[in-house]
Amino acid sequence: MPFVVTDSCIQCKYTDCVSVCPMDCFMEGPNFLVIDPDGCIDCSMCVPECPVGAIYNATDLPAALAHFEDLNAKLARQAGWKPITQAKAPLPEHAQWKDRTDKLPLLQMPPA
Repeated sequence: MPFVVTDSCIQCKYTDCVSVCPMDCFMEGPNFLVIDPDGCIDCSMCVPECPVGAIYNATDLPAALAHFEDLNAKLARQAGWKPITQAKAPLPEHAQWKDRTDKLPLLQMPPA
């Protein structure tokens, strides 16, 4: 099963995870990262790199976060979501959002 990025990433967008991904399967939106399930080889290298614990194996997703498996797949194929292969600075106000939960309403979509 592929790995999945959940709402802990929204508004933070830490990117340490992308630099260790051997398959370059992370996709970037304005304030969130997703994992393309078609490229993920289930290596789990990204999991310990995430400082907010946003990445789960799809089989281990808590029930309240299960919808993120479909969301990652959908957004990975959406126009405007681009591959990201190198780490960069998190979003400017990441510290204030780091420990917040239920950030899905804040998800931004790239311009069409």
